[in-house]
Amino acid sequence: MRNSIRRGITVAAVTVVSAIALSACAGTTDPGTDSEDFEPLTDISLQLQWLPQSQFAGYYVALDKGYFEEEGFDNVDIIPSGGDIVPQDALVNGDVDFAVAWVPKVLGTLEATGAELTDIAQVYQKSGTMQVSFKGDGVESVADFEGKRIGSWGFGNEWEIFAAMAAEGLDASSVSITTQDFSMNALLDGDVDAAQAMTYNEWAQILEVENPETGELYQPEDFDVVSYEDTEGAMLQDAIWADTERLEDPAYADAAVRFLKAVTKGWVFARDNPEEAATITYDAAINAEAAFPVGPNHQLWQMNEVNKLIWAGGDFGLIDEAAWDQTVAGALSAKNQDGLELILDEPADSAYSNEYIEKALAELADEGIVVDGEYTPIEVVLTAGGQ
Repeated sequence: MRNSIRRGITVAAVTVVSAIALSACAGTTDPGTDSEDFEPLTDISLQLQWLPQSQFAGYYVALDKGYFEEEGFDNVDIIPSGGDIVPQDALVNGDVDFAVAWVPKVLGTLEATGAELTDIAQVYQKSGTMQVSFKGDGVESVADFEGKRIGSWGFGNEWEIFAAMAAEGLDASSVSITTQDFSMNALLDGDVDAAQAMTYNEWAQILEVENPETGELYQPEDFDVVSYEDTEGAMLQDAIWADTERLEDPAYADAAVRFLKAVTKGWVFARDNPEEAATITYDAAINAEAAFPVGPNHQLWQMNEVNKLIWAGGDFGLIDEAAWDQTVAGALSAKNQDGLELILDEPADSAYSNEYIEKALAELADEGIVVDGEYTPIEVVLTAGGQ
């Protein structure tokens, strides 16, 4: 049996020898059928939304710990993207079996293409997006965005900006959306008034930089932060997506449940063992052909913050209807800086389903695996460059 991490556009097979019996190969069935008259899938692929980092720790842990083998998979390809691959497009095109992508980004794709995808597990229960500005620069709330240069990475990451502004009756055309790279250089160089940041990544990046005025690392009190989770613009982020039409196939539906069992075990391990999970992910990153250059301490910060977004007190991966409806409502109500609607229509009812994750969680509960509860954060002291 072998599992592999596919790096960038290069496939690198990593052979893993395991003595774990594959008793789960034909054990799980499609939630909608009692039939087991199919050949279980043993090779699957997962498209990530970005490069190897603790944002995706649960998948790398599942690979490292043999959880995929336990669920009957011989080969699992985890495929990073450095921006060269759009996860939902890869899934729509049939290039992969499952994909990790933010909900609003997929909503845009579904409306633009007419394709059908289904969110089968909502991994992140909270938004981790922020706008960060220097203290005293006058960007303390969404209401302060008007007339400012607001940084964003684009690619749909700006939707929360517009949704938050729409919720407060603000005109999105009044802001200058400035494209920034995946660092905080735009803020440090004065190219934006407020830079986009994730709690688990770019926020740490700027706190790992020396403040030239003090000779010490920047501190949180040096900045004003607008957290979208505290606004009506908050949107659901990392979710696991499946091909809606393929879910009619009992073999694919069975694979979806087994896949969710494996990744749930990976995320449970990351919850209970954040230090080891961060190390596993860092090892995957440094051995990848393409990875964002962050150190092991930065990966540990990421793991700690990601766990906070995942373990919000409920069962892992369940799609909360109210959070889904808020994401859709925000997308429907918002316009971008050019006055264009983000989406025009409600997504199809098939755009999300708890059916598969509920079956996976029920089977895991029968195996004695705790899949709910809150995460107890650890203390992570940031260091220069995240080393």
